[in-house]
Amino acid sequence: MTEKERATDDEKAKLLDGMKDVEVARHQHEATKQLYFGGFGLTTLVIVYYAACSSTMLVINKVAIHHFPCPISLLCLQLFFSAIAVSIGHYAGVVSAEAIDFEKLKKFVWVVVGFLGTIFANIKVLQHANVETFITFRSTTPLILSLCDYLFLGRAFPTMRSWISLLVLVAGSIGYVLVDSGFKIDAYYWLMLWFAFFTFDTVYVKHMCETVKMSNWCRVYYTNAIALGPLLLALPMVGEQDRLSAVSWTPTVLIPVLLSCFMGICMSHSAYLLRDTVSATLFTIVGILCKIITVVINVLIWDKHATPAGIGFLLVCVFAGTFYEQAPKRPS
Repeated sequence: MTEKERATDDEKAKLLDGMKDVEVARHQHEATKQLYFGGFGLTTLVIVYYAACSSTMLVINKVAIHHFPCPISLLCLQLFFSAIAVSIGHYAGVVSAEAIDFEKLKKFVWVVVGFLGTIFANIKVLQHANVETFITFRSTTPLILSLCDYLFLGRAFPTMRSWISLLVLVAGSIGYVLVDSGFKIDAYYWLMLWFAFFTFDTVYVKHMCETVKMSNWCRVYYTNAIALGPLLLALPMVGEQDRLSAVSWTPTVLIPVLLSCFMGICMSHSAYLLRDTVSATLFTIVGILCKIITVVINVLIWDKHATPAGIGFLLVCVFAGTFYEQAPKRPS
C-alpha cells in the first residue's frame, strides 16, 4: 500500500469516527429524555408540568381579564415580565441564559412570526366560531403534523395504533360538537390562516429546538423579548386606551395580573421544555387534551344542559389521546 493510499484510509477512518461520535451524541441526547425520577419518566413529568401550567394559566387569565379587560395589554405585560425575569435570573445566577447571539436572534424572528400569527388568527377564529368548533378543527392538526414530523423532522410514521388514536380523537371532537354545541363558523379563511400559522409555528419551533443549541431559558427570553416589540407597536391600534385609563389598580386587579405574568413565564418554560422533549405531534396532542379536559371540567361544574352523549364524546377524546405512541426518530 502506498503512502497516499494509507493517508486516504486514515482520512476515511477519521471521518467514520466523527460520524460515530455524532451518532453516539444523538443517542445520548435521546437517552437523557428517558431518565426516571421517582419512578416517573422525564417525559411524563414534563407533560404533567406543561398540563398544570396550561390549565392554571387558563383559569388565571380568565380572572385577570375579568378584572383587567385589556387582553393585548395583558399579553404585553406577560411578555415583558417573562423577558425581564429571565434576564434578572440570569444575572443573579438562578437560571442559565446565554448572551444574545445575532445569528440565533435572526432565526428566532420566525418563531415570533409563528407565535404572533397564531395568536392573531386564534382571536379572529374565535370571533367567527364557537370554542367547541375550534377545538374540533384543532384536533385534526396532529394528522398533518405527523406528516410534517416525517418530512421535516426525521421522525418515522406513526404506528397503526397511533393513527387509530388520532382518528378517534377527531371523531370524538366532531361527535361532541354535533350532539352538544353545534357546528358554528362564519369565516373559513381565518381558520385556514390559523391552521397555516399553527403548523408552521409547531414545526419550526421543534426544528429550532433540535438544531439551535441554547438553554431552555434562553429560548424563553428570545421569544418573549422579540414578540414584545411588535405588540407594543400594535397596542395603540387595538383600542384599549379607554379601558386602560379606567383601570383602578386595586389589589383585586393587581393580584390576578401579577399571577398571570408569573404563570406566563412558567407556561413559556414548560412549553419549550415539552417541545424539546417530545415530537411536534405529541406536543400538539397534549395541548388538545389539556383543552378538552378543561371543557369537561367546565361542563361538569357549570354547564347544566350538557348531555351525557356530549360528555361521553369528550371522554372518548381523552381516552384516544392517551393511546398515541410517539413516533421514533428514523435511523440516520
